[in-house]
Order: sequence, then C-alpha cells, then structure tokens
Amino acid sequence: MKKVLIINGGQNFGHSGGKYNDTIAENTLEVLKSFDNIEVQITNVSEGYDKHEEVKKFVWADYIIYHTPIWWFQLPNGLKKYIDEVFTAGHAKGIYMSDGRNAENPQINYGTGGMLGGRKYMLTTSWNAPATAFTLPGEFFSEKSVDEGPLFGFHRMNAFVSLKKMESFHFHDVEKNANIERDMKLYRAHVKNVFEQELKPQLA
Repeated sequence: MKKVLIINGGQNFGHSGGKYNDTIAENTLEVLKSFDNIEVQITNVSEGYDKHEEVKKFVWADYIIYHTPIWWFQLPNGLKKYIDEVFTAGHAKGIYMSDGRNAENPQINYGTGGMLGGRKYMLTTSWNAPATAFTLPGEFFSEKSVDEGPLFGFHRMNAFVSLKKMESFHFHDVEKNANIERDMKLYRAHVKNVFEQELKPQLA
C-alpha cells in the first residue's frame, strides 16, 4: 500500500476564494481512488492544522502532492506559513536533521541533512499568467519555466529535506480564460500516468 499526502494550499484572500485549488484537490483524489493500493490523507491548509500532526503525515507519506495558487509570483501566505511551521517542527523528528555540513569542512555538503529520503513530491500551481509568458522570447519570464524560474526555490526547499521531484503540472490563464473541464481532463491524465509509472512493479 502506497501512501499519499495531498496538501491543498488554496485560501480565501482578496479576490481569491480558493475554489480552483479545491477543484484540483478533488480531481487528484478522484484519480488516486481509482488505484486499489493507494491510501490518501488530505490537509486543507486554510482549515487549520496541528504542525506536529503534519510532521507525522510527511513521515507517513510515500508521496506528497502540493496544490497551490501563485500570488505575486510566490506561494500564498497561508501555505508559506504552513511550510515554515511544519518543516521547523520536523527538525530531528523526521523532516530534516541539519543542513548537512560538518564543522571540519563547512564549505561542502550543504543541503544533505534531509530525513525524507525515498519519498517523492509533485507540485501543481495555478496562474493568471498564460503559458506563453514563460515560453515566448521577450515575454515576462524570459523563457524560464515555472519550475526553473519563479518556483526554483520551492524545489530546492524540497530537495533540502531529501524529497525527489516528480513531474509538475501548471494551470495557466485561470482568471481570464479558464477552461476547467479541459484542464482537469489533462490534469487527471497527468496524475494517472505519473502514478501508473510509480506503481509499476520494479524488475529485479
């Protein structure tokens, strides 16, 4: 039995009601339920949480799936606070032990003190920006992808605690030109494909 933790980082703030990320989380759960060997826990950050219980969930999980809107090119404040609190509470309790360095040679091995080795994570994000803002020459993100540009630090954070990245999925232009039916169909196919590969028996 494989264990999946879904973290829904959507929240009600300003003109955002968090409903889009609720829909993404619901579609994730729908796909995962189609597998008979997956157990799921969900944390909806906006509903509150106990940071020590969340540490236990990270240690419990084989896979973590993050769902987050992007506000001003970064994580929303509620999800950032969640990560700050939960990862800090996880020091020496299953998330990370240290930054990986030692006093004898502090110039090397930074970022090797994570405790979540063997686990993987997937990131989904939702943007007002169209996909072309990341791909076309002269457009806003200078041809840097979401993962290599704005969310580079998020991925290094997960690497710091020894999580391995799975293929991300990014929703674009969700405020002005959302096509929820189309995008959720593509997303469900993505999740199904990723987990079919993950759960495929490994040849000896």
